[in-house]
Amino acid sequence: MDMTGARWRKSTRSGGNGGNCVEVADNLPGVVLVRDTKDRDGATLAFRPESWRRFVAQARHAG
Repeated sequence: MDMTGARWRKSTRSGGNGGNCVEVADNLPGVVLVRDTKDRDGATLAFRPESWRRFVAQARHAG
């Protein structure tokens, strides 16, 4: 998968947690990418946009 155009961002809620967070790129058509901020060259997860939206909705509901 070509990720060269991915624009990565961290949550605005990522703050003083010692760098334990993820980055998300949701600007590519048909895919949402997720990676570990501390290991940007490591594995990247890919989700369908609708799956990612459901995950985020559930995480907000649980938190």
